[in-house]
Amino acid sequence: MNTFSKTSLALACASSMLMLAPASYAADSSLVSVKTSSSITLDGMAENAWDSAKTLSVRLDNLPYKPDNYKGMTSVDVNLKSLYDDQFVYFLIQYKDPTKSLMRYPWEKQADGSWKQLKDKDHTGHDNVYYEDKLALLWDINARGFGKKGCDAACHMQDDDGKINGIDQKGKAPGRKYTRKDQTIDMWHWKSVRMNPVGVIDDQYIDSVNDPAVNKNWGRHGDAKTGGGYVNNMNEAKDGPAFMNRTQDGLNDFTITPDQKTEFVDTFKPGDMVPGIMSTAFTGSRGDIWAKGAWKEGMWTIEIKRKLVTTGEKADIQDVQFSDLGKAYSFGVSVFDNSQINHIYHEGVLKLSFQK
Repeated sequence: MNTFSKTSLALACASSMLMLAPASYAADSSLVSVKTSSSITLDGMAENAWDSAKTLSVRLDNLPYKPDNYKGMTSVDVNLKSLYDDQFVYFLIQYKDPTKSLMRYPWEKQADGSWKQLKDKDHTGHDNVYYEDKLALLWDINARGFGKKGCDAACHMQDDDGKINGIDQKGKAPGRKYTRKDQTIDMWHWKSVRMNPVGVIDDQYIDSVNDPAVNKNWGRHGDAKTGGGYVNNMNEAKDGPAFMNRTQDGLNDFTITPDQKTEFVDTFKPGDMVPGIMSTAFTGSRGDIWAKGAWKEGMWTIEIKRKLVTTGEKADIQDVQFSDLGKAYSFGVSVFDNSQINHIYHEGVLKLSFQK
């Protein structure tokens, strides 16, 4: 059984979102966004327009903790490019991953005809077996210290008694995220099962809430939304799926999307699986980042698009605003290989600038 303390994890932080350890900058930590007149199609394929942008390669080689059931990657190089036009900024992100992990809590038919939702929780109550590949970008809005320390500006570790802010966190998570009062951080969380099939990123933010009685995820929240999201695919008896997809086409094998959703009819044989999640695209501020990822020959390619300046509800405190193209914007990147909170992260802070 693993234990956590400030001593054993002084430079790591694990929450259900992106974590970056504090450290000095990498030798080249600058990502330059190049202006383009080309139309960028979000399909997880790098069209010729991306050839004009320089690649920033970032080595991720740290894990915040080592659960016994984690069999994912421990290091990976992430390559990033950026383009922009008069309205939008675009990102191309590529990294090698030998396994395309989409099996997030699927229902599996058992030999006796019953259905079981597959899960394998570690000692913190999080899954590293039946989960999805994810990627996260964290952007500074006005968090003190982020420009030098990265995510550590909002990272709070357990003390030697397993407490964070005086609240017991043993067996829950080694760290939690929250900022100082009136400070926020923007989180872009790409999820290969819950959001990729519907073409958006889960847009979130971190604020100063430091009590789970106020918010179960402490300082982490979803942006304001007008609709959409994801829910478990479970019947009223909670012993099987409520819906299924009309067809299984590779992309929707583990996600039920609106155009495929149909009432569950059990014509399956033992070992067959049905998605454990149903997703629709977020609307409102939580759905104002569009993205599409594709896995091919051991590599994820993810294309992202967002307005330079957003105008949704509470956009000023929930979204980084690329309103000054002469400014450098601090950010970090992390990869989740089939894991709920365990992830591969880099040291230091990256900077995005715009080439005029």
